[in-house]
Amino acid sequence: MSNGKKTPSNIYIVGAQCTGKTTLVRELQAQFQASLSREATDNDIDESPQIISEVARAVLRQHRFATEDIRSSPERSLALQKLILAAQVDAEREALGKSSWFISDRSGIDPVVYARKYVGADAAREMMAQSTSWLELKDRMVGSLVTVCEAGATWLMDDGVRLMPEDRGDWLQFHDMFCELLDELGLPYFVLPCKMHSLSERVQFVLSKWHELQRT
Repeated sequence: MSNGKKTPSNIYIVGAQCTGKTTLVRELQAQFQASLSREATDNDIDESPQIISEVARAVLRQHRFATEDIRSSPERSLALQKLILAAQVDAEREALGKSSWFISDRSGIDPVVYARKYVGADAAREMMAQSTSWLELKDRMVGSLVTVCEAGATWLMDDGVRLMPEDRGDWLQFHDMFCELLDELGLPYFVLPCKMHSLSERVQFVLSKWHELQRT
């Protein structure tokens, strides 16, 4: 940053499947780009954030995993989550090579939650303990804005790619698991309520929390 302003905090948008994360990330990107295009002396940022798209889809394609492997084979499920963890750290490093900050669709938390859900708590702990990628990802989340999109809204739809929850209870359990893991790790976060349907309201929720973090 050339004018003494604080380096912007990274933003992580995380949570269960089908909670509007990708749509939210795209709109946040548009908002920050619009902010930079305005000549405002009180602007909080000097450069656009890099956008980290969900890495799991690319890992599935590259390594020829099927989404059902996550449920049907604990060994393949764990192998997949380790690959996703490594891909996330690579994506963050690449993003920070192009900008001082980023907005990420998902995080290093996600593969750990999936490992805990489909392989077991011991496997998830071992994955965290043995992975230098995990330590880097966790350290980067400290001081970042972590927003958990709450499950339970009405837009749960199968896109034919992602692993879908088995039912509403399974969907809500994923949300609880995200919050529980973040609590265990001592990582602060905010929950974006599922009752907040308007995209503009959801964007403003995240932006307000981000601006508060910039002032601390």
